[in-house]
Amino acid sequence: MNLDEKPRASSAAPDFGEGGRVSGRRVLHVVNGDLYSGAERVQDLLALGLAGFGYRVGFVCLKKGLFASNRHARKAPLHEVLMHSRFDIGCAKRIASIVRREGYALVHTHTARSALVGRLAASMAGVPMVHHVHSPTARDTENVLRNRMNAWLERCSMAGVACLMPVSSSLEHDLAKRGYVGERVRMVANGVPVVQLPARAAPVPPWTIGTMALYRPRKGLEVLLDALALLRDRGTSMRLLAVGPFDTETYRAAIMTQCDALALNPLVEWTGFTDDVTAQFQRMDAFVLPSLYGEGMPMVVLEAMAHGTPVVASAVEGVPEVIVHGRTGLLVPPGDAQALATALQELTGGRHDWAAMRGGALQMQRERFSDQSMARGVAEVYDRVLGNRNEPNLAMTETRYRW
Repeated sequence: MNLDEKPRASSAAPDFGEGGRVSGRRVLHVVNGDLYSGAERVQDLLALGLAGFGYRVGFVCLKKGLFASNRHARKAPLHEVLMHSRFDIGCAKRIASIVRREGYALVHTHTARSALVGRLAASMAGVPMVHHVHSPTARDTENVLRNRMNAWLERCSMAGVACLMPVSSSLEHDLAKRGYVGERVRMVANGVPVVQLPARAAPVPPWTIGTMALYRPRKGLEVLLDALALLRDRGTSMRLLAVGPFDTETYRAAIMTQCDALALNPLVEWTGFTDDVTAQFQRMDAFVLPSLYGEGMPMVVLEAMAHGTPVVASAVEGVPEVIVHGRTGLLVPPGDAQALATALQELTGGRHDWAAMRGGALQMQRERFSDQSMARGVAEVYDRVLGNRNEPNLAMTETRYRW
């Protein structure tokens, strides 16, 4: 097969993933690997979706953890090349060996850590590299020193990178402030699979509101608990379903202490980590993302929309690019428990049309934020970088996607 031609439909199933096209073009995604959260969901979905656009994905994990055991792209090759510290760049040589031995045409990185070793490996192997920007590196954690270090590492790794892929316009603007503009930057919005949903009647009291995250201070869980207490005190009956693990035991203990102090334990169900998000979203009447900062384009918001679960979220960074206030969800100021409680009270009290909001969210996700639109956008970046002569699918290319 001529790799410069359009990939043709094949009657045989691809080596992994879904779709119908197979190509010899192989891309190695270098990921941290210790977590399975929003960015890792992107990586997993790309491994499944890119097969339909002529690309085959393999993974290198730099840490042991949840990604290897929870990914859905089970047939994608996965190598563990462990970094023993943040500055352990010795593994770059081993990654370069994998690239050469297995014929990868491109290296794709996703974090400051992976960009550091990925850039070195790509240079050693003589292949280009692209880098995915999932969140604002300088505001990604509560540790100011770590943020500065990660931003410095990322910047050092960007020299010679073929393309930066921010997941939202807010991140694109953030990159522009740091001097990354023009053809090296291509915004590709996140996306999630379209879900086939049964009909559902509007909820009746008491509502179950849900939240889902890797819980750490920037996710604003304290604000949500304060809002839940305010709703209880106002006489609005509501339960909270909290899905996901805590980043640290120290933070978990602090949240449990807050629950005790607010007498919220009877109203909150903690489920821990789950790999069946559909089952959890089906239990929620509304979804809340009370983040304080650090959100590129939250996959969990897109997943809530795909499941027809109206979203109430903080208006931070990339969130307003997805949530249209009053149509696909509700936006509130970050860190404001009173505003969050009022928005939830208005939603449950009927001021906003739950069914119409559910329908608007479903329509927007299916039209603009699907896993296929995300894979298509990334494949177009690959085509440009690797010099493929594939015709772009103009029907799915938005004007904001520019070179």
